[in-house]
Amino acid sequence: MGEAERGDSAPRVHVSYFCANGHETRQAFAVGAEYPMEWDCPRCGLPANTDSENPPPPPHILPYKTHLAYVKERRTDTEAKEILSEAVADLRARRLAGEAIY
Repeated sequence: MGEAERGDSAPRVHVSYFCANGHETRQAFAVGAEYPMEWDCPRCGLPANTDSENPPPPPHILPYKTHLAYVKERRTDTEAKEILSEAVADLRARRLAGEAIY
């Protein structure tokens, strides 16, 4: 297939985007169309913009928190010891009562 079957292609303008890792990405847009000021870098996934001297900084990603980390935010060590001793006492009472606890 060539231009004879599809028709003439629209005139294009190439826009360069730069990420914090120094990658350059060139995207083609139709002449007269609005193009985005930011674009995701296809190599590293960081945001990129059209300013080669001042690319956007990488986003700050918070590390994954475990369930234990969230619990420690809510309770002090003394509260945790109290809750544990209550749970152990309840378990022992249920075992003495003959309940099957696995």
